[in-house]
Amino acid sequence: MTGGGEVTGGNRLFGREAELEQLDAFIATTAVGGGGLLLTGEAGVGKSVLLDAAAARATADGARVIRAAGVEFEADMSFAGLNQVVHPLGEDLRRLSDRYCKALEVTTGLYEGAPPDQLTVSNAMLALLTHVAGDRPLVVIVDDMPWLDRVSAVVLGFVARRLADSRVGFLAAFRSDEVSFFEGGGLPELEVPPLPDDAAAALVDYRFPTLSPRVRQRLLADAQGNPLALLEMPIALSGYRPGGDPAPQTPPPISRRLQSLFASRISNLSEETRGQLLIAALEGSGDLRVVQNAAAAEWGRQALDAAERARLIHIDGGAGRLAFRHPLTRAAVVELSTSEQRAQAHRALAEQFAMDSERHAWHLAESTTGLDEEVAALLERVAARVQQRGDPVGAMVLLLRAADLSPQVDDRKRRSVMAAYIGVDVTGDMRNILELLEPGVLREPPSLVVALAGAAYLLNGHGAIDTAHRLLVGGLETAADPTDAKDEVIGEALWVLQALVSFGSRAELVESLRAVMARLRPEPPELIDLLASTYVEPALRALPVLGRLDEVVAGLGEQSDPGQIIRVGVAALYVDRLPACRAALWRAVEHGRAGGAVTAGIEALLLLGCDGLLSGDWDEVARLADEALALCETHNYQLLAYVLRFQHALIAAARGDEQTTIALTDEMIQWAGPRQCGFVLNYASHVNALAALGRADYEAAYRHATAISPAGTLVPHSAHALWVILDVVEAAGRTGRQAEAAAHVAAIQAAGIDEISPRLALVATAAAAMVAAEPEDSRLFEAALAVPGAERWPFEVARVHLIYGERLRRAKSASKARSHLAAARDIFRRLHAEPWVKRAGSELRATGLPGAHTDASRAIDVLTPQQREIALLAAAGLTNKQIGDKLFLSPRTVGTHLYQLFPKLGVTSRAALRDALADHPID
Repeated sequence: MTGGGEVTGGNRLFGREAELEQLDAFIATTAVGGGGLLLTGEAGVGKSVLLDAAAARATADGARVIRAAGVEFEADMSFAGLNQVVHPLGEDLRRLSDRYCKALEVTTGLYEGAPPDQLTVSNAMLALLTHVAGDRPLVVIVDDMPWLDRVSAVVLGFVARRLADSRVGFLAAFRSDEVSFFEGGGLPELEVPPLPDDAAAALVDYRFPTLSPRVRQRLLADAQGNPLALLEMPIALSGYRPGGDPAPQTPPPISRRLQSLFASRISNLSEETRGQLLIAALEGSGDLRVVQNAAAAEWGRQALDAAERARLIHIDGGAGRLAFRHPLTRAAVVELSTSEQRAQAHRALAEQFAMDSERHAWHLAESTTGLDEEVAALLERVAARVQQRGDPVGAMVLLLRAADLSPQVDDRKRRSVMAAYIGVDVTGDMRNILELLEPGVLREPPSLVVALAGAAYLLNGHGAIDTAHRLLVGGLETAADPTDAKDEVIGEALWVLQALVSFGSRAELVESLRAVMARLRPEPPELIDLLASTYVEPALRALPVLGRLDEVVAGLGEQSDPGQIIRVGVAALYVDRLPACRAALWRAVEHGRAGGAVTAGIEALLLLGCDGLLSGDWDEVARLADEALALCETHNYQLLAYVLRFQHALIAAARGDEQTTIALTDEMIQWAGPRQCGFVLNYASHVNALAALGRADYEAAYRHATAISPAGTLVPHSAHALWVILDVVEAAGRTGRQAEAAAHVAAIQAAGIDEISPRLALVATAAAAMVAAEPEDSRLFEAALAVPGAERWPFEVARVHLIYGERLRRAKSASKARSHLAAARDIFRRLHAEPWVKRAGSELRATGLPGAHTDASRAIDVLTPQQREIALLAAAGLTNKQIGDKLFLSPRTVGTHLYQLFPKLGVTSRAALRDALADHPID
């Protein structure tokens, strides 16, 4: 590949000494430590020829060079760019682990199998390149990066950012100001400017020595230092002959000049050569065998030598590669062809690939000028595979093309609406959905696929739960076979239906889901059945299916579809399996950030936030929610935006930010109330209940908590009832409603809530302790705090410590109470939950000790002299052994003293002791 700046007759470059020096340094550096570099500049400025120079110098230094290029006509073909990099390294794939080898073989079509997720493909690609570089340095060079297909750009961006210490160099070229899915993430850039005046003049004199001074001056002024214009304008625009000047004329603007630069040279070729050149341009990958076979099939022989003599292409017979000398040459070839010629070339290329392969389907579709159901059906099948492989955007493009080719109105509508549904449910393309749906698409009775897309749009964009529900249920009733559980569209409709039911949180909606699922044969899809059990009605139906859910969660490592990851995450939410989903959810986030499944990215951020609310990582939750809210604003996801506001509101309530709490809950109620969106209303009630508990307004807390789940009842259709168990029982007990508190605990025990997860065992056992009499209450509190891994849920653990400590103080067990109250206060302080810090501090003071670390230094006076000395040494950071050596005590004796003095000072750890006595001198 060569372009602007090449000089025929040698390898001499003009005015590029600085760029070549930097490229030499890059080649030398990456041969030892790896790295990436991006070339940028305007079209024709010489980026391609600099890539050629870098390739030549790397080869001369003993490195292996792999070349690839983005092609405008393949930008929608998934993994087309990645194929160009992997293809020459086919023999090296066997050096990878079976998992990575299979991932790349499946991705590039060398092997049929379950599609790998994008992160696995990215890691496999990184592993392949670093393995290859183990023998000798490797340089990967990619030209015209903005035209690389989305998935390939994302994978190569991932790789390029992780090449440190690898002996792999990654060099790519962009046109200035062009947008790409490639995320360089801070990779250094080398901007290639136009040639300076002296270098431009030297290039013209070298290439066109007989130009008259007048024409030479005009050429230099018009070309503005662009090497491609300097080299090609005299030939392409004037038919320059050595010894003659271009015919006098006013040159067109530089942009038009570059666009048509190669037109005259291409036009002078024979029809046969132009046709085969078109095949090469549309083939895209540079596979000489494919181009020659397609040309031979069409013309009986190949006639590309003339194109090479005309300096339009370069053929490397030994490597089996064909390359255009500049990306603009390829564009010019296609622009000069007719639609009939392009169709003919695509037909010849389609025959070179396996039936049902993506490349076969793509070329066949491009060759089809009229309606063709056979081709449309092929595109639809390929779209399903592309989506499973983790490229929903590519699937949507294929479905839209399939719709264009569909002869029957119903098939065209079904395919276009499925594309629209993917846009709503996966890619975040909310604003353009109505353009994809045909006029009148929401009229009743709708077809199922129309109802599916319409319901998804109404739910996500407007929160119109009842309207969307009626539309979707009506569509299910019109399905050709509403009992076919294996039908893909029915499966998608069930996903949206369960979402409608969940967000509505009303008994009659749940009944509609049960009725639809009861009709399915042979049985409901596995994941939909799990969602109905663990997300729609977890208190009633979760326990029997938890083993199945755990198996599905364990399989997330192999899951490549972001939509499926989200569905598993949703099923895991209320039964506390989200921690095991984190890695997969982060893959979905990164997929969305890279321009893929945006909706899945938003939902993954939301689920990670829910997990963070429980694990106490509240600052991170706020950051994730902000990112997701910005995406919701961009893509008009109103419903998800209000779910995300819940996370901000709950943190504000726990931290005593009353103004933010009121503002957010008012917004949630005003939006959700008219829409009967029970899920968001429950969220608002939870926030208000927590805020009321923090300020000791127990009557208000009871009112808000029981709006979600009345005391004595775990409402089956309200999954969020599992998040307010402590709120209901505590508020009932503190308002004198002992019978209601006991009834709620009985309902929890009858449902076996403590068997769902360790966190719910902690909560359920603590709730039982709150209604138990002495001494059973102490046993239950201790059992709750002894639940394995209880520290993973700090806010709930702190609440149990606080309630238990209050109970102990009232029972006159002051010393033991101090330990639990201090533990509660320390945790609340770490979470910045100020109302709860004050509650714990108030209770601590009631035990006769100060309630804050700043007062604990005064409490040191209550210690014995030896305890005081041990406390100060421990606060200074000494270990038990070091303290024992200083005081001639055994480490065990030191530990006993610390155990006795911690409650006296109102602390529970050495860190808290250090903070408490920070200003107290060591004697």
